[in-house]
Amino acid sequence: MNHMIRWDRFRKPSSLQDQVNRLFESTFPANGDTSALASWAPAVDIYETENEVVIKADLPDVNEHELDVRVENHMLTIGGERKFEEKVKEENYLRVERSYGSFSRSFSLPNTVNTEAIKADYQNGVLTVELPKRAEAKPKQVKINVTNAKN
Repeated sequence: MNHMIRWDRFRKPSSLQDQVNRLFESTFPANGDTSALASWAPAVDIYETENEVVIKADLPDVNEHELDVRVENHMLTIGGERKFEEKVKEENYLRVERSYGSFSRSFSLPNTVNTEAIKADYQNGVLTVELPKRAEAKPKQVKINVTNAKN
């Protein structure tokens, strides 16, 4: 099916570059617009082993003293703040894509986690929270004795 496009001699032709620029302008804030800096949520990986549940959160440029890790009512909450660098004047930035400000992530913990033995470690911008399982929740292997019965 052929579509007809009306020609307008006063309309400026739109190049692919113009379209891409409009896309980025609508996606990323202009200089001075701090609305995108208001809130963010760090990316996390969660995995389970035989003995524990592990949560890893990417928190680059977050001071370890700004981190708050707590457990209440089988809910793990990771909170903190990444502050905008004051060394560089805001008007000198050409692009700001990283998020800044306070954050909080909460995760419901399974009943199998021993909340009294949780450990947290922060290295190279990655927070690792190890949630060990209770002894009764760990898998047990039962040995089966096989006898050779002769009739």
